[in-house]
Amino acid sequence: MNNKQTVEVANMGLQFTTGDMAKFANGSVTVTLGETKVFVSATAATTMRPGQDFFPLTVDYREKYSAAGRFPGGFFKREGRPSEKEILTSRLCDRPCRPLFPQGFLNEVQLIGLLLSADQIHESDILMLNGCSAALAISDIPWNGPIGAVRVAEIDGEFVANPNIEQMFSSTLDLIYVGTKTDMLMIEGSADQIPEARFIEALEFGQAAIQPIIAAIEELQAKAGKAKKEFDLVKASDEARAIIERVAGDRVGPAIFGFDRPVRNANLKVIKDEAKAAVDAELGEGTCTDVDLSIVFEDLQERAYRETVLKNGSRADGRKSEDLRQIDCEVGVLPRVHGSALFQRGDTQGLVITTLGPTKEAQSMDGLTGGATSKSFILHYNMPPFTVGEAGRFGGQSRREIGHGALAERSLVPVLPAEDVFPYSIRVVSELMASNGSTSMASICGGCLSLMDAGVPIIAPVAGISCGLISENPDAPTSGKWETITDILGEEDHFGDMDFKLAGTTEGITGFQLDLKIKGLPHEIAKKAVYQCRDARIAILKKMLESIPAPRKDLSTYAPRIQTIQINPEKIGLLIGPGGKTIRRIVETTGAQVDISDDDSGKVFIYSNNADSMNRAVQEIDALCGGGSQIEEGKIYEGRVTGTKEFGAFVECLPGKEGLCHISELADFRVRRTEDVCKVGDSITVKCIGIDERSQKVRLSRKAAMAELEAQKQSQSQGGDAEETPAAPDAEGNDDTGEEPKSE
Repeated sequence: MNNKQTVEVANMGLQFTTGDMAKFANGSVTVTLGETKVFVSATAATTMRPGQDFFPLTVDYREKYSAAGRFPGGFFKREGRPSEKEILTSRLCDRPCRPLFPQGFLNEVQLIGLLLSADQIHESDILMLNGCSAALAISDIPWNGPIGAVRVAEIDGEFVANPNIEQMFSSTLDLIYVGTKTDMLMIEGSADQIPEARFIEALEFGQAAIQPIIAAIEELQAKAGKAKKEFDLVKASDEARAIIERVAGDRVGPAIFGFDRPVRNANLKVIKDEAKAAVDAELGEGTCTDVDLSIVFEDLQERAYRETVLKNGSRADGRKSEDLRQIDCEVGVLPRVHGSALFQRGDTQGLVITTLGPTKEAQSMDGLTGGATSKSFILHYNMPPFTVGEAGRFGGQSRREIGHGALAERSLVPVLPAEDVFPYSIRVVSELMASNGSTSMASICGGCLSLMDAGVPIIAPVAGISCGLISENPDAPTSGKWETITDILGEEDHFGDMDFKLAGTTEGITGFQLDLKIKGLPHEIAKKAVYQCRDARIAILKKMLESIPAPRKDLSTYAPRIQTIQINPEKIGLLIGPGGKTIRRIVETTGAQVDISDDDSGKVFIYSNNADSMNRAVQEIDALCGGGSQIEEGKIYEGRVTGTKEFGAFVECLPGKEGLCHISELADFRVRRTEDVCKVGDSITVKCIGIDERSQKVRLSRKAAMAELEAQKQSQSQGGDAEETPAAPDAEGNDDTGEEPKSE
């Protein structure tokens, strides 16, 4: 540990340490805030696989249960597959680090982060982000950093940098801001309908807040950094490039513009085959490699997409820079689900389904660093291979699917009703049917429509859209010509400079995410994109509201109804019963779902789509926890047989209250065996015929109850007949109603 170096970030309590662990990694640091510690290593492979034409960057963040002094759950008692939090944190680090590697550097790079200590006060994701920056900066891996990351909150109208977990509960903004010394590099988060002008102020605050972090990493780099290694950069040979550009250069644009994706791909394949044949003919058979073709054609397509926007003012599909594709919306497309919507924007199409359930269906969250322990709103995003016309692996969710689902989820959360107003757990599933750009934004639009179709009383409708960037000089976008483009295609995302996703209502922004392929985004461009997305969002909302102008007033026939009743909080234990026996019995006998509020307020939620089931559950709970929770003499009860003996049956008339129905009182005839009339678990009608004053033992009678009910039935029948018979007039011509006789 003689080489240990430590650097403090001014006024933040953030600390970087290196030289004490993992000496064989290319670079490693430990980042500390309070008593939360995250270790991060950066390692690069020394060689590449033959024929490799992509950059394999892997980021893996893992939370160790030992960090919080806990054992993992399950049989094996060790950490298993990564949680959603770990996957999202890994993606959070990948996106800002990736653009800063040199073009042509394709050696595999792996960033591994381990949560070593969790104080339940400070979040670990910002530590992991800054740890990746520091580990790469001090390593010998070529990388154009460092970068800095900060979480920005807005509490009581003031921006706060790196708030703790408790402070975040009071914040109306959760912005993760990552940038270089001069430009923004990545943002992600959600907000409570923050206005665009205030959002831009938050971005400026974040840019200023990261400067001390970048300065600290540069100081650590000066103290302990290694000299950067020289790695072979992958590029096409000059000879092959010249021939391919001569054969294909002028043909790529006409081959892709104005055609659907399958036709574009087929056209490009024809040109690629001709270019490969030309290289082989001129330089020798087998000279043209797949890497040569891939790299040159990537450059040619990028040039074509950029030139049509910057020179011609139009895009691949003929739209202008701020034009939206055609939008079609339909709700109620599936008959048995609680809510459904089909949203289509251009070729991108999503079928989104909403399911309502009791509060017990909320998802538990086993976070080691603190924060919420459960969430009652879940959004899942699925994108099968057929959505892009391919055949591929179909099964578990990819990191991309988890990330896109999380973006859509946090964009809709700010407009959901409070749980005390709408006490349901809500699951929204976005089943993508076709993909050609911004499927996560389609999931937000379709998800909003699906929630409205389900009758969820959202605060305001939400829509999302993506904005791209085409620049003449990607290394310094504002130094040349540039254009922001609305509603980007998949190819415009791939060959462009930016994918800036913004979701919100007419009042402000609720969710956002920025990905770049360039080394930084000037705030001038970011500001234009924010307002451009606002205009597009309002246009989309108008189209959405044509299909359903407001949430439905009534839930689906198949959705569970809910009734909330208030009981004395001191009787919660009585309702639950020993080991949950009482509440379990109510659920089993009534068919309704019963949930008790976790806040010890005494609120009880009863869910059922059957009115009789709901009423019976309410009656049982009221009888147990209300004022009259004792069996009363002379009353008739619908009870459950809890035990049988040779001398009679024990019947539970009220939850936890039972009496004995003697064998002689089971029927109006001689009963030989109790089981001939009832068995354990049967529901029978009994009347309380007495309560012993000393022992308080309750005597019940089925015979008396049946006789009384039969008498009531006959009385009602006779009363009904009498009403139908007209009264005879008396001697003076008056009937017994007291009304004057009517003339003929």
